[in-house]
Amino acid sequence: MDYTCHIDADLLICTLTPDRTLTGAVLCFSGMAPLAPVDGGTLQYALGSYTEIALPDVPANRPHVVRFRYTGGYTPTNRAWMPLGPYLRHQGDIIPLPPAPAGRHPPKRETRPPFDGLPLVPQPTRWTPTGARTADVDGFAITGDALIAVAELATRQDMRFEGAFPVILITEDLPPDAYRLVISEDSVTIAAVSYGGQFYAGITLLTLLQYGCLPCGEIHDQPRFGWRGQHLDTARHYYDPACITALLDLMALLKLNRFHWHFADDEAFRIELDALPELAQKTALRGEGQVLPALFAGSPCEGGVYSKQTVRAIIDHAASMNIEVLPEIETPAHALALTTLYPETRDPEDNGLEASVQGYQRNALNPAMTKTWDILETIISEISDLFPFDCLHLGCDELPQDTWMSSPRARALMAEHGLATTQDLQGWTIAKLAAFTATKCKRPAAWEEAAQGSNGGIGNNAILFSWTGQGPGLDAARAGHDVVMTPAQHVYLDMAHTDDPDDWGASWAAFVDLPDTIAWDPVPDPALSDRILGVQGAFWSEFTTADSQIWPMLMPRMLGIAMMAWQFQRPELNVLYALSDRYRVDNESHITIGVFT
Repeated sequence: MDYTCHIDADLLICTLTPDRTLTGAVLCFSGMAPLAPVDGGTLQYALGSYTEIALPDVPANRPHVVRFRYTGGYTPTNRAWMPLGPYLRHQGDIIPLPPAPAGRHPPKRETRPPFDGLPLVPQPTRWTPTGARTADVDGFAITGDALIAVAELATRQDMRFEGAFPVILITEDLPPDAYRLVISEDSVTIAAVSYGGQFYAGITLLTLLQYGCLPCGEIHDQPRFGWRGQHLDTARHYYDPACITALLDLMALLKLNRFHWHFADDEAFRIELDALPELAQKTALRGEGQVLPALFAGSPCEGGVYSKQTVRAIIDHAASMNIEVLPEIETPAHALALTTLYPETRDPEDNGLEASVQGYQRNALNPAMTKTWDILETIISEISDLFPFDCLHLGCDELPQDTWMSSPRARALMAEHGLATTQDLQGWTIAKLAAFTATKCKRPAAWEEAAQGSNGGIGNNAILFSWTGQGPGLDAARAGHDVVMTPAQHVYLDMAHTDDPDDWGASWAAFVDLPDTIAWDPVPDPALSDRILGVQGAFWSEFTTADSQIWPMLMPRMLGIAMMAWQFQRPELNVLYALSDRYRVDNESHITIGVFT
């Protein structure tokens, strides 16, 4: 079965040359956004970006062309917009078709500017060299839990760390995660007050050791922000646990300390729950014969689920790397999986046609339905028990315009509480949910939209994540919210690096290249410094069909995020470029630090 596809202006043009006569065949695929055929077939079914096109009868060995385009004003910009996971459904058979070449191609390596500072990302706060160097060091004498964790990380990544060079640990009154590191010709002294400080001192030593003998001198180092994060969407694509732990290792090497685990969305709820076992069981797989079709899938059926045992293992691994894990449950929108499994979460009299930007109708839970609160409170209770971190992210982004406005029950609820708009009802809903979250000894968190509504939004000492840009985050900070800055124009690592049509990634926010990750100030107004908790990168997985595709997207741009999260002064671009080739992750999730040729 021969199949090819290419982009011509705003059209996707697919040519199918079957090795048999096709009668009643259906071409199935997903994409970046909703699609519709132009010619060569008729639309049979669509759910969001998942599309089924009924083909006319096609004789064997005769090329047949199908043209289609994105709806809603979207224009394909690169290969990531090509059909995902194409296959034919034909007379009871499922016939996978060759996918378009996926993932980012390794860029051509350029000559980087010289850099004579310490080869560390992020750069230390202060470095005072003595001019001497240690003799060749084979590794360090390990003492204490933090250095044991660094040694275990080194072993996993085939880096040298353990040896005989003396290490002296002392306690010193320093801020959390701060450390002082003194390197002499015959020993190393680590001063810190916390596990995190000792651990990051060990990370610095591990990194320097990859370059041979150590420079003698004194490092004073502490982070600018307490929240230094990286987000991963495992709802659209199921990542093997080993890939997640490799990401945690990379975060640790870059001194990031918050892993935002986005395991629930429209397309799946990936963690097993004792109280709702069907939730993960019925949404773990997408595709033929499943509750949801092959949305964002690379094959006719794929997916996976994280058992509680696996989740606990990931949490424990993160803790050893000085990383807290923030779970996100996603509500009231982005809930297609929930509303599909539990139709009682929607008003049966609601005939509204509102659709999300992803093209989903009926993807929002209705706060006027008792079942909505039963489901959400059950999820929050069990997730709160599973995750030890004292924060829980509730989602609250991208609610479709006019949601609930055609629901008689929602209208009655609004009248009861004096609410006028969709945003008012969302604000009331998320505030009630946040109050319940607080009863579980968790601080609520949410995306920036949670501040909307006539009641002032989420309240309850919630943390807001500003994603559409810095503006909403600054507004939220001025209104008294604590904020994590994650503006898409700078730290959304699913965005394409460039406008090259052969590049890979989304582009709705911007093209985000390495310089863009540091071309902003997380705190442009010093008066808000106490309210801006930190910086976080994000990676959404709509077009990720294999774990290996994540690394060329994250790296090297994740280096810029690490620098912005740690350093008090904006890093110089030449320093970032000089260091960007010294951290590599291959397709097997193996991390290497050093000078490469």
